[in-house]
Amino acid sequence: MFESAELGHKISKETWKKEIPGLREALLDAQLDLLQSRKFPVIILVAGVDCAGKGETVNILNEWMDPRHIETHALRDLTDEELERPQMWRYWRVLPPQGKIGIFIGTWYSAPLIENVYGDIKNAELDQRLERISRFEKMLCDEGALILKFWLHLSQDEQKKRLKHLEKDPKTRWRVTDTDWQHYKLYDKFRKVSERMLRSTSTPESPWIIVEGTDPRYRYLTIGKAVLNGLRQRLDTPEPPRHEEPIPPIMPTIDDLLILRTLDLSNKIKKADYENELEKYQGKLNLLTRHQNFKKLSVVVVFEGNDAAGKGGSIRRITQALDARQYRVIPVAAPTEEERVQPYMWRFWRNIPRKGRFAIFDRSWYGRVLVERVEGFCAHTDWMRAYGEINDFEEQMVRNHTVVVKFWLSISREEQLRRFKEREKIGFKRFKITDEDWRNRDRWDDYELAACDMIDRTSTEIAPWTLVEANDKCFARIKVLKTLCERIEEALGKNGH
Repeated sequence: MFESAELGHKISKETWKKEIPGLREALLDAQLDLLQSRKFPVIILVAGVDCAGKGETVNILNEWMDPRHIETHALRDLTDEELERPQMWRYWRVLPPQGKIGIFIGTWYSAPLIENVYGDIKNAELDQRLERISRFEKMLCDEGALILKFWLHLSQDEQKKRLKHLEKDPKTRWRVTDTDWQHYKLYDKFRKVSERMLRSTSTPESPWIIVEGTDPRYRYLTIGKAVLNGLRQRLDTPEPPRHEEPIPPIMPTIDDLLILRTLDLSNKIKKADYENELEKYQGKLNLLTRHQNFKKLSVVVVFEGNDAAGKGGSIRRITQALDARQYRVIPVAAPTEEERVQPYMWRFWRNIPRKGRFAIFDRSWYGRVLVERVEGFCAHTDWMRAYGEINDFEEQMVRNHTVVVKFWLSISREEQLRRFKEREKIGFKRFKITDEDWRNRDRWDDYELAACDMIDRTSTEIAPWTLVEANDKCFARIKVLKTLCERIEEALGKNGH
């Protein structure tokens, strides 16, 4: 794979002087077009052999273009904040918005590559992590991102020559570390694992471009032209015309079972029993969060359900049992302007809690397969692929010892109508009822079908849905608290107690 990158490619001074002014001008023009159009974000990965010129290449790209609209990230050792979240959180939080360019020197490939070379993970685990990375990149491309991946290569002899040259000069000696020499000794192993990685992650959406790193002029010119070609091709390709298609009917679920219709909505709890149970489970929840092992966990609680099903009341009964410093309640509404220029899942990734904390979502990432699907706010392909993206997202949280607890609060049509009318009459509840609530009610059957389909496709062993019979608010609140306690208690048991 690397043979063509060891041929000793060079660019003469004359060619360099002739081509660079035009290339720089064209890159600036393309960057300006990108900024003005805000059509898509650009993600540039610069990876490769140690001392192959990654840092110098990134500096040149910043010099040739307007650095005010380039976000450069050299992510190395994990910070304490990053260690407490899933591995990909550090990258999600710094993704460039539409119209901007993000350059990554420390890429999401670095950790699995190094860990496999040093024997910390086996090939099977490496392949699994690379597969997750490929899905991540495909999701970004599906959301419109342009991903350009460059692997800078050096032969072993050239790497040794470069290390000695840098070490000899007092001005650059600091750039050579013991780790660089250790990696050099493992050159053959790095080469073998790198080839495996490049083969499995060079996809049609985001292929690798292998560049010989020996001659700086050749390296800069090759990468500069590739960036320009990628930008121009995407910018100059006209967008297909958008046809106003009718919103397709919501089809039955994958197994024709409307699971929400199987719930016994007559379930109730007596007032006296409710008070006792409330005190019991709020106390238990508080004790669980003060358990010595709770600091190894984080908790994400998701509330979805019919309008007026009592999500807010259930959330308040949870937060009453918690220290205010332990939790955040995140109400999810229509995306803001900042959120619209990022991938759909970005606003949820950025709210993943640290260890020992709760994030409680009042509505969530499931909006894409519920309201956006039903109301036609996104294309059929977008909400269909969202099921896989959601399951990936929740798997990564669980893998990082996050307890993901998902509640669907269900009420009958008749009970919803009663609550709507009550909200209209009571002054301090009037803000809870909107014209949109009434419009959603008119599409009750469509929302029910979409919810059942969602539950079928996303109720997994690691992040199952809990269906809550919520015609009786007290019954619903106790079931929510009891389930939350059980899930946290189970996770504490798995973490060594």
